[in-house]
Amino acid sequence: MKSIKNINVAEKRILVRCDFNIPMDGDGNILDDFRIRETLPTIKYLIENKAKIILMSHLGEPGGKVVNVLKLDKVQEKLSEFLGFVVKKAEDCIGPEATELVTNLKSGEVLLLENLRFHKGETENDSEFTKELSKLADIYVNEAFSVCHRAHASIVGVSKYLPAFPGFLLEKEIFNLNRILENPEKPMIAIIGGKKVETKTKVINRISKSADFVIISGLIKKEAIEKKIEFDFPEKIIGSSDSLDALDINEKSIELFKEKIKNAKTILWNGPFGKTEDKMYMKGTLEIAKAIIESKAYSVVGGGETIEFLTREGLLSEFSHICTGGGAMLSYLSGDKMPGLEALN
Repeated sequence: MKSIKNINVAEKRILVRCDFNIPMDGDGNILDDFRIRETLPTIKYLIENKAKIILMSHLGEPGGKVVNVLKLDKVQEKLSEFLGFVVKKAEDCIGPEATELVTNLKSGEVLLLENLRFHKGETENDSEFTKELSKLADIYVNEAFSVCHRAHASIVGVSKYLPAFPGFLLEKEIFNLNRILENPEKPMIAIIGGKKVETKTKVINRISKSADFVIISGLIKKEAIEKKIEFDFPEKIIGSSDSLDALDINEKSIELFKEKIKNAKTILWNGPFGKTEDKMYMKGTLEIAKAIIESKAYSVVGGGETIEFLTREGLLSEFSHICTGGGAMLSYLSGDKMPGLEALN
C-alpha cells in the first residue's frame, strides 16, 4: 500500500475517514475514547506537515436523519482536548456551510464534519453524496479499518475521485493481523468467544490452519452442535467443559484454557467468555485475560465487548495490539473481500 509519508501534504486539503463510533451514555457523554486516541498519530503528522485536515466519521445508526444525541459535538471537544487547540466543526458533512469552512481552513487547522450517517447516501454509497464529499478535498486518507468491510460512500466512493492513502492506524491494523496470518511464532492459540457461530465459523476454520489450538466459548460450541456445523480441524478445537448455557465458564474450563495459553507465543483473542457486564459472571474472561498477559506472548485482541471489558479492568495496555474493529477483524482474518482496502489498491 502507498503511504501518506510518500507525498507532499503541505497546503493540501486532506479528507480523513476516521471511526469515531464510540460508546456513549444516554446523555451523549463519551464512555471510551480509545478510537479517538488511535487516530491522533495520523492527525498530528498532517498538522506538523502543514496540511488542511478535514475529519469525517459516523456515530451510531441514525438511519439517514439527524439525531441530536448522535451529533459529534463531544468528539469535537475530546479532539480539541487531545490536540491542544480548538477543532472546528461543521453542522453537516456536505453543503454550503461545510464548503465555506473548508475554503477558509488554514494549514495545520482541523475541521470535523458532522455525522456521515445523517445522510442515507453514506450507507447506500450514493454517487451524488460521494461527489459532494470529494469536492471538499485534494487527497483522501482512510483511517477507519473498523468499517473497511462496508461498501459505504466515505469508505469506497471517495477514492474514485481523489488520490487515496491509508492512515497510520489502518497500516498498523493490517501489519498486526498479517503477523497473525503469515508465519506466526508457535505455538499459536486463537481464542474465539461470544456467540453467533455462523459469523465465526469461517475465521475458526481459516485460523485453524496455522493455529495449534482454537479455544471457543460455550455459546459457540452449543450453536455448532445445534446447527450441526462441523469445523475443518475438529482435533484443534477446545470448548468449554461445563453447561453450554452457563453465563460464565467453570474452574475446570478455566484451568484447561490457561494450560494451553501459558505455553503460547502468539495469541489471537476476539469475544468474551461470559456475561462480562455483570461482575458475577466475569471471572472466566478475566482469568483468560490474565493468562494471556502472563504468557508474554505476542497478543492481538479485538471485538467491542472484549475491549470494553479490558478497558473497565484497566488491562488494555497489557496487550501487544488492540484492533479497533471486531467485525472488520473477523472479516480480514476470514479472507473476505474488504471493499475499503480494495479501494486503496
